[in-house]
Amino acid sequence: MKPDRRQLLATLAAWPLMAGADTLDDTLAGLQRRWRPRQAWRPDPGWREQALATARRLMLLPGDDGSAFATDVLAEQDRGSHTAQSLTLRGALGDRVPALYLRPKGPGLHPAVVVMHDHGARFDIGKEKLVRPLSANLSAESWVQRYYGGAFVGDTLVDAGFAVLAIDALGWGQRGRSGFARDDQQALMNHLLQLGHSWAGVIASDDLRSHRWLREQPEIDAKRVAVLGFSMGAFRAWQLAAVCDEVSACVSAHWMCTRDGLLRAGEHTLQGQSAFSMAHPGLAAELDHPDVAALIAPRPLLLFGSAEDKLFPWDAAQAAWNQLARAWPDRRKFSTQATPGGHRFDPEQQSAAVAWLKQRGA
Repeated sequence: MKPDRRQLLATLAAWPLMAGADTLDDTLAGLQRRWRPRQAWRPDPGWREQALATARRLMLLPGDDGSAFATDVLAEQDRGSHTAQSLTLRGALGDRVPALYLRPKGPGLHPAVVVMHDHGARFDIGKEKLVRPLSANLSAESWVQRYYGGAFVGDTLVDAGFAVLAIDALGWGQRGRSGFARDDQQALMNHLLQLGHSWAGVIASDDLRSHRWLREQPEIDAKRVAVLGFSMGAFRAWQLAAVCDEVSACVSAHWMCTRDGLLRAGEHTLQGQSAFSMAHPGLAAELDHPDVAALIAPRPLLLFGSAEDKLFPWDAAQAAWNQLARAWPDRRKFSTQATPGGHRFDPEQQSAAVAWLKQRGA
């Protein structure tokens, strides 16, 4: 088939214009300069109702039907001051969700914390990054040494009198598969998108159900069930506290930043595939990260961050902190701690988090 002469001449005539067109980077930079969330935080009573409805619609799977958790206790271990259980619960997709549960032995209703594991591109372990498993696990031990200063967060909390629950997010631990690695994340996200879901939405919805399961346990004070996480777990913690009014307090360690800061060239959210697990389609057009977290107010929120953290630009992290502070008239319920050492949640930070939770009755 011969090319149309007129079409060819028109193409050649347009060449100088085409040569001067924006590159992909220019186009994206232009979009980012014009980007303004439509429902950014504002200090009027109507904002929260509107923003909360938007966040729930865009971050959660449609309607938790309140179905039973079909809890199975797979194993139990006496650990002296507390009991450790290996469980499975029913998740938002109807699948089985493995969990570890630490229950203090003392009498009375216990305060509790849902702890949320990090990403780390390490998929063979999930809940075991935070709660000591019932059998020896060298992967968990080495991970805790690397990022948690050798202290399991679950141990720190249960020793302080809190019940603790951790689940495997979809893709991690027993909800992954042998050989699942960094480059498999795009396939998982695409598979879910084709079915009308998102990976981040499944994770958020499972976290919501895990919090409800813990509140419903007879030994738990349902009004004192907090959330805590490090890295991606911190993201999971503040997003759950934002959309679930029953979360009593939130500790978020080393994941809070303006979206603009994370979209700078070379930042980690633009490299590899890890961001797929934390990307809610359509949310950025409505709410920035601090806008979502502002939905937690006036309930207590504690943020940890580090100027040495290579994953989150310090100026953008501080900008997010400053934006969030506006949402808390009572600044005693909004706390930030700058820590040395970069991206880690060591025993000193864990102890500070426990003290903060106790001081606020969470």
